[in-house]
Amino acid sequence: MSSLRNAVPRPAHKERSQPQARKRFGLLEKHKDYAIRAKAYHQKEDIKKKLEQKAAFKNPDEFYFKMINSKTVDGVHRPKEEINKYSAEELMIMKTQDIGYVFQKWQSEKNKIDKLTASLQCTEEQPSRRHVYFAEDREEARELELQAKSKTDISAMHIPKDIKKKMDRSYRDLEARKSRAKDLEKLYMDMSMQKELQKKGRKRKLREDEILNPNGKPVYKWKADRKR
Repeated sequence: MSSLRNAVPRPAHKERSQPQARKRFGLLEKHKDYAIRAKAYHQKEDIKKKLEQKAAFKNPDEFYFKMINSKTVDGVHRPKEEINKYSAEELMIMKTQDIGYVFQKWQSEKNKIDKLTASLQCTEEQPSRRHVYFAEDREEARELELQAKSKTDISAMHIPKDIKKKMDRSYRDLEARKSRAKDLEKLYMDMSMQKELQKKGRKRKLREDEILNPNGKPVYKWKADRKR
């Protein structure tokens, strides 16, 4: 009987809308809307009650270091900035680790670029078979050479669409990897320079007229120290 009862179409009961005389009050609140609003209200009341209990039972002699190591900004506790948190040796070790990671990623990108470039060159330039032609004179040799170039020209060959799409995708990937490798190289050079500047020793920045081949980048010169 239950299956037959479900098979009979039933009228769709529509929810009552806001009466015309009360349109100024907005949409008519349904029970599900009231349930959501009541739940949020009770959650706020519970949080407020817990905070009141904490304030009531607080020990006036309580102390912890966050009281002096933080400050209130717009009603939010923020810890004070720690100055000289790490020593010079620790900073040098961290800088070395960062430089090693950047160098590793740079070398990885260079290897991927070399492999991708070699695969694209093999696809385009190397012919599938090798033929040897014999010519009687130079004019015939020149004609045979032009014919061989036209046969091996990638633009004149008929390439399937799926292969062409893969080649275009590989070229875009190659350009992106070249740009990424260039950025990593620049970052590695800058980090190496910063690491060298952190080392001990007297140094000064050279002027543009003192540099043999100026390229816009700063050049430093370390003064020779006498070794005991």
